Amino acid sequence: MIVELRSDTVTRPTAAMREVIASAEVGDDVWREDPTSRRLEDRAAEVLGKEAALFVPSGTMANQIALLLHCRPGDEVICGRGAHVRLYESGAGAAWAGVQFAEVGGTDGLFDERELESAIQPGDYHAPRTRLVALENTHNRGGGRVWPIERLRAVCEKARARGLALHLDGARLWNAAIACGVSEREICAPFDTVSACFSKGLGAPVGSVIAGSRADVDRALRLRKMLGGGMRQVGLLCAAALHALDHHRARLREDHDNAKRLARGLAAIEGVRIDLARVETNIVIAELDRVSAPELCKLAAEQGVRIAPVGPHAVRAVTHLDVDAAGIDRAIAVLGEAMRGAMR
Repeated sequence: MIVELRSDTVTRPTAAMREVIASAEVGDDVWREDPTSRRLEDRAAEVLGKEAALFVPSGTMANQIALLLHCRPGDEVICGRGAHVRLYESGAGAAWAGVQFAEVGGTDGLFDERELESAIQPGDYHAPRTRLVALENTHNRGGGRVWPIERLRAVCEKARARGLALHLDGARLWNAAIACGVSEREICAPFDTVSACFSKGLGAPVGSVIAGSRADVDRALRLRKMLGGGMRQVGLLCAAALHALDHHRARLREDHDNAKRLARGLAAIEGVRIDLARVETNIVIAELDRVSAPELCKLAAEQGVRIAPVGPHAVRAVTHLDVDAAGIDRAIAVLGEAMRGAMR
């Protein structure tokens, strides 16, 4: 049996999800005639507390649409250090929206209103125009860190006071809501636009949304078409996302519990360092002493446990609905054996 922990994007549709996919009512969504996609968009907008939402193939496309909505070429976007929109989207922000990024804060991707203020350009014509603040919650590169709600609000209030637009990269927003005990709507309230993924912790095979005002989502429809995201009988995918949205959010607590179980087990292994206080959701990042990350991943994969290198001496494991507590315990045992073997 394979214990797959490289990402929460590897999940397979459940039997119930396959049933709703098979029975989905569909139409041509480019004509806006797919009833299932419209139901998903309406439901997502309701959950996120926005006027409207638009289904898109990926979180990357949702984020890129947000940049195009809020910015003009030459503008600067302030984001947390290691933000997905800057680091993991193939340079699309520069290629399509023509923006540049200013990273602020610590390695966990969080920052405060003072750090935001210091990064805002002065406004003279020699400097780029600061136009947008993009927060990522949870923060992938930071190990699934959650923005404390009061800190998030303080940063957003500062951005508003300085006339800046706000976008939330909520790829794992669902995890953030569970972890901090507030609704998605409350987290999203300060933001002009929000992106959220169904294909990560919620376990749908494909898809994200971008949500915001009716006017912004109307503009986003045109931008989705320009970026190649117009799809036809997309209700097959939206049925899976709708099922995930309504049935898989509450169970994310299990993934968080399993991540903490994994982190405690790995921290007990010689040569593995984990800051247990920073394991807040479903992502575990471990630093390795004297062992290369690719080597450990290779040794573990040979024993049926898959994790991912995220640096020369750092690995990442992500819990999800396809891995139970027994799988976590097996991963701990295999990784312990692999570490001991690599350190000999």
